[in-house]
Amino acid sequence: MYINTTRRNQNRSTDVPLEKLYTQLEVNQLLKKNSAIFQVDEAEKEAQVINKQKRRNSRSVAKLVKKSNRILVSISSHGLPFDFFPDTINVEEGRITIINRHFLASEVHSVDIKDISNIFINTSIIFSQLVIISKTFEENEIKIRNLRISEAVYVRKIIEGLRTFESKKINTSNYSTEDLVAKLEELSKTEIVM
Repeated sequence: MYINTTRRNQNRSTDVPLEKLYTQLEVNQLLKKNSAIFQVDEAEKEAQVINKQKRRNSRSVAKLVKKSNRILVSISSHGLPFDFFPDTINVEEGRITIINRHFLASEVHSVDIKDISNIFINTSIIFSQLVIISKTFEENEIKIRNLRISEAVYVRKIIEGLRTFESKKINTSNYSTEDLVAKLEELSKTEIVM
């Protein structure tokens, strides 16, 4: 539908399409409708963000569980001629667990890799002692006695490699246990002179 309009100055007529004119009530209803659509879009976007965060959190938890349950190296102390209560050190990806056994008792210490400030090896003729200095442990050092020298050196290399990975924020949960140990051994090729 068109309206015929004539300009008075030029005596020409033009046809202009008739546009719908809205009442204030119709404008308000259209605004409410657009506002409702906008709110639904915002709610959908918020739900997508929440779902994305949940997926990210579940992946992070799965990686942490995988990382915390994998023992890379486990060694025990040796006594002469027999050690009825051997101490054990378990090296995991995120922490080290030391089990000191005594007659009818045992002590378990866990130290996060990031909290280890230094590792020492004290050697004697037959055995060695591994000393782990912790930033958070009450006595500040944990000692594991009567280890074979080669085992103590190996564990120290693995722990130093894990400390390097932790300081560089490298995610190790994607590696298999064998691959990770191989990478840690590659990282610590430095010969230790005894």
